[in-house]
Amino acid sequence: MIDLDYLAFLENILTDNRKERFLNVLGNRTKHFTIAVEDVFQMHNTSAVMRSCEVFGIQELNVIEQRYGKKIDKEIAMGAQKWVDINQYDSITKCVSTLKEQGYQIIATTPHENDCLLEDFDITKPSALFFGTERDGLSEEIMENADGFLKIPMVGFTESLNISVSAAIIIQNLTNRLRNSDIKWQLSEEEILEKRLSWARNSIKDIKRIEARYYEENPR
Repeated sequence: MIDLDYLAFLENILTDNRKERFLNVLGNRTKHFTIAVEDVFQMHNTSAVMRSCEVFGIQELNVIEQRYGKKIDKEIAMGAQKWVDINQYDSITKCVSTLKEQGYQIIATTPHENDCLLEDFDITKPSALFFGTERDGLSEEIMENADGFLKIPMVGFTESLNISVSAAIIIQNLTNRLRNSDIKWQLSEEEILEKRLSWARNSIKDIKRIEARYYEENPR
């Protein structure tokens, strides 16, 4: 449960414009879709995907680092890591099983000919969209566990796009369609409260000192 008194205490430190901005952004956030990236060799691409998630309203990004174990490039992410939830996994199996348990269908993004085209994709089902490495695409394990396949229609000679470009195109298309639909895609009230608290903490300098003062004045 969210400590509403603590939330009010922190938000009292923020400007009215900041609080209003949080509410406006949260009103466009969704967990109906989530994004997963697998063993991306060039980590700035993962950071760019995170930025696209933030810009277009995807709240959670799942990062599988089974081989390379690299860290998010904060410079490329441009602060997006403060506003997007990053779930990190050290195995494909754990990521796929966790997302399935959460009710997501696993969708592999691939350039294969018989895959579902982006404009034909059924947005009604909660979906985890997987993007693979620049070198090899998605692993066989993800392909075998996928509930569906999705591709961006292309009419040129080039058969693939950089992962960060592909993710941006797909995320923008699907979230725009989602917001123009009758699907209940918004965050729950509890999720919004959780994000308000998290974002308030991320916005306040010297938050540990502020927290210590609050708990000193409000012992449990």
